[in-house]
Amino acid sequence: MSGLADWMAPGRTALLVVDMQVDFASPDGALGAAGLDLSSVPAALAAAERLVAAARRAKVPVVFVGLSTSPETDSSVWVEQMRRSGGDPEAEAALCRAGQPGAAFIGPTPDPGEPVVHKLRYSGFFRTTLHETLTQLGVDTLVICGLTTDCCIDCTARDAYHLDYHVFVAADACAAYAPALHAGALTAMALNCAIVIDTEAAAAAWAGAT
Repeated sequence: MSGLADWMAPGRTALLVVDMQVDFASPDGALGAAGLDLSSVPAALAAAERLVAAARRAKVPVVFVGLSTSPETDSSVWVEQMRRSGGDPEAEAALCRAGQPGAAFIGPTPDPGEPVVHKLRYSGFFRTTLHETLTQLGVDTLVICGLTTDCCIDCTARDAYHLDYHVFVAADACAAYAPALHAGALTAMALNCAIVIDTEAAAAAWAGAT
């Protein structure tokens, strides 16, 4: 892709790893136990590990963003929406409880000193320190990977775009619980707020900096 090495140069870019956590990604987590189809997740975790390794080699900062909830921060609107949709509000609201095994990162995990931003809603930017963290890093460009493509990746990418970041989404390092949701979200983001690439393209763009 023409210009990708300049557009994603290490001096201006950060990699965001979003919600690659046990409750979302492991058969032993809450959603796996609830019977969701996690078949696309292992490949995304593996691609994200390769992407993180490439970023670290190129000195691209890696920022981990994860859901961290508690009963005190649960949204009554979320709970009611789940109830109205026929879900189990108590089970679904309790995802990624702070300090519990379900909130742990899986696949790529933070190295000592790498920023970790905790969030309470879908977007990594909503009422978090993410924008301030990225400002301190001096970046204007983001490569985003994680779970799920149609939810937290989509919301984070759109908010990043609204904050005037250049946004790239690594498609193979993202996953959803249905192929159509993954494909549809990528199509919508490519149309509106992001350039969709893959891990190999990102690694190649950064290779000259290693």
